[in-house]
Amino acid sequence: MTVATERLRLAQPFRISGYVFEHADVIVVTLSDGTYQGRGEGGGVFFLGDDVAHMQEQLAGARAAIEAGVTREELRQILPPGGARNAVDCALWELEAARSDRPVWLLAGLEEPRPVRTTFTLGADTPEVMAKGARDYADAKAIKIKLTGDLPLDIARVQAIHAARPDAWLSVDGNQGFKAEQLDPLVAALGAAGVALLEQPLARTRDADLEGYRSPIPVAGDESIVSLSDVSGAVGRFDIINIKLDKCGGLTEGLLMAARARELGLGVMVGNMVGTSLAMAPAFVLGQLCDIVDLDSPIFLARDRTPGAVYHDGHIHVGAEVWGTRTAAMAATE
Repeated sequence: MTVATERLRLAQPFRISGYVFEHADVIVVTLSDGTYQGRGEGGGVFFLGDDVAHMQEQLAGARAAIEAGVTREELRQILPPGGARNAVDCALWELEAARSDRPVWLLAGLEEPRPVRTTFTLGADTPEVMAKGARDYADAKAIKIKLTGDLPLDIARVQAIHAARPDAWLSVDGNQGFKAEQLDPLVAALGAAGVALLEQPLARTRDADLEGYRSPIPVAGDESIVSLSDVSGAVGRFDIINIKLDKCGGLTEGLLMAARARELGLGVMVGNMVGTSLAMAPAFVLGQLCDIVDLDSPIFLARDRTPGAVYHDGHIHVGAEVWGTRTAAMAATE
């Protein structure tokens, strides 16, 4: 196992509730058996303190077990959910794909991936700037709006974007920025603007405030739903769960979460932390099973990997040359 760190610079600062991002540090894990290799990228979970130093520490402690030939299921017992396990898990998937000369999607029992509609995200800014951003997303079929918890300003933001792009499917992401008493006026304003999804409006410590709350707009849990153990608790509080591989610890856990959510009658969404197309590729595989896909991180980077994800007509496609096949794995060594 080799572990490299990379700093991903954003093309411009990106603001959400409580945070402004200018760059993100990630790890890239490569697993090699001497003939074949597999790769995985982990960005960690910023709101849980899961940064590069934390991921490196976890990997150092697990190195012996990983290099002894760990399976993906054994990995779930060795490392907790988070970016370190995500990077290793995805590397294991690609290593198996390279060894067997079968693509990851086939190993996962899925049909060949097709392009899927993805949301394109607008960072929090003035209503005018965000409306311009919505117009600039000319090909976008779905737009995700970052809010901050400043209710009058947030409503103005949504109204401006709806006016600029009345044709687009809209969702909003509160990133834990709102309080329970703000829900009714927020939901009313969102409904009037045609918003189709409200993501994580309350702090993850206040999930109980959503118990039994009747919203005409589906509510998705993101920060509140980290791994498989959280999915059952979403019932009665959320309509949809947002699976991110950096949160849950990889594609293996992500697939289990999606299956469990379906059993419980919950909708399924796949999202991403800041990452390159190497991080989007396994999430794209999971996205084939999801109702909502939010995999737009590479468009915010000053530089992505080559080859990378393709964005066209509001859809994302991550081809077999990027990750998850023998060709992709071996090309990375050249």
